[in-house]
Amino acid sequence: MRTRARSFLAIGGTATLLALSACGAGGAEGGDSASGTIQWWTWDEKQAVSWGKCVEPFEEANPDIDVEVKQYAWEDYWTKLTAGFVAGSAPDTFMNHTSNYPEFVDQGQLLALDDMIDGSGYDISQIGVGVDTWKYSDGGTYGLPKDWATVGFFYDKAKLTDAGLTEDDVQNMTWNPEDGGSFEHIVARLTVDENGVRGDEPGFDKDNVATYGINSLGSNGINGQDTWANFASTTGWKLGDKDSFPTTFNYADERYVQTAEYLRGLAERGLSPEEGEFTLGAAEQLGSGSVAMVSGGSWYATTFFALDAIDVGIAPSVANENGERAGLSNSNADSIWAGTQHPDAAFKWISYMGSPECQDVAGVDGTFFPSIDQSMEKTKAALLDQGIDITPYTQQFVDGTLFETPVFVGGQEMGSAISPLMEAYFTGEREEDVFAEMDELSREILAE
Repeated sequence: MRTRARSFLAIGGTATLLALSACGAGGAEGGDSASGTIQWWTWDEKQAVSWGKCVEPFEEANPDIDVEVKQYAWEDYWTKLTAGFVAGSAPDTFMNHTSNYPEFVDQGQLLALDDMIDGSGYDISQIGVGVDTWKYSDGGTYGLPKDWATVGFFYDKAKLTDAGLTEDDVQNMTWNPEDGGSFEHIVARLTVDENGVRGDEPGFDKDNVATYGINSLGSNGINGQDTWANFASTTGWKLGDKDSFPTTFNYADERYVQTAEYLRGLAERGLSPEEGEFTLGAAEQLGSGSVAMVSGGSWYATTFFALDAIDVGIAPSVANENGERAGLSNSNADSIWAGTQHPDAAFKWISYMGSPECQDVAGVDGTFFPSIDQSMEKTKAALLDQGIDITPYTQQFVDGTLFETPVFVGGQEMGSAISPLMEAYFTGEREEDVFAEMDELSREILAE
């Protein structure tokens, strides 16, 4: 067995030179296309460790290839990646996101994988989710889907009991923008002011709340993945006017406007914190007792269940009054930089990550949900052994109630333009007129 130094780097601003240096970067090193040292980047610290477990068996099976794993925080990841494109020192392979890959394709920064898939005999049919999402408008495939995710609720079981609620109550929450449905009742009941008065009782003091029923469900970017998307979608609303490559985002649609008004109203009534009131993340809010229930992604499951002295439960996204859910899902993928000097070696690595041999091993940590069905079953079983039942997430996949955000060009520009306006609405700095402005901005950006 060969012994090699592993590179698992949680990198801050001081590592910029390392990230952009020629040493080890795909475009800076010559040699055989099917051998050499290749890099793989991710933005997720925990996934860097999980997927890193695949490096040693891969290298043993491919003695002419070395793999270096590097991780950068989300805030820095895309900036460093783009800088690497410009400098000719980007990583050979990297974890990619649907909001950014179309722009990278248009810039000529990604390799189409179709010839490699056909030539290698890689069985792409084993991937159960995301394949169509990663096929661009030119017909090319620009990523091998590695995972899937969706959003539900994490809650404190003790606070649920104290409020006189049951787990069935939260497992079957219904919602509508007029009166909030059973979701409204549960959130109000879970909210407690500093005098011990609950949010649904006379004398509740909305200005002095000890425990909020739900975390802030405001801004959260252009598609509201962690917060409002699963509410708005139950009304029949869709973000884009088309499922792929839309011409506009439907922010001015009355169904979205009503959803946003309702969710902002939760804070105005003291049932959720004001936008920006807490600097702590959702897990820390639940762990501190500041909130009784939080909206959270499936990728956070192990984080929430690691909270001390709290018995945590998971509930699925809300349903409409007809019992219909519509949860936003997403599938990240591994892409190959067009400037790599080792395209064949790079494909061997990402196709290995897209195999049961790797996903069976990496997935049991629960830091992601594997894209391969048989590996997903192993992940589910491994988490259940730890006392984490992810059925509220996986059942939505089985039931076909998940949908993916549309693929569109200009993700970074869209985020920079729309996110501040979204935040301004949920902080009360702007009113309903902001949605028409957001709609028009999206139309202009998508037309470019």
